[in-house]
Amino acid sequence: MNLSVMEQNKMMQTTITQNKMAYSVEEISAQSSLSKAFVRLEIKRGKLKAGKFGRRVLVSANNLKSYLNEGENENAK
Repeated sequence: MNLSVMEQNKMMQTTITQNKMAYSVEEISAQSSLSKAFVRLEIKRGKLKAGKFGRRVLVSANNLKSYLNEGENENAK
């Protein structure tokens, strides 16, 4: 099944629940079609805001939603 990027972003957003405050790189990769390497690269570029807690890198649910919305807006242009 081939989904457009916008459809994939909407599906990813629906999997984000209010109960979960933050996601690891692995969780983001598992719930989307993005590789772990790409997620890490986006964090390094500053496009996806993340915080380091000990050895773990976590992305808040709000930052993930904002990132997905920005991607959706760029693809709509």
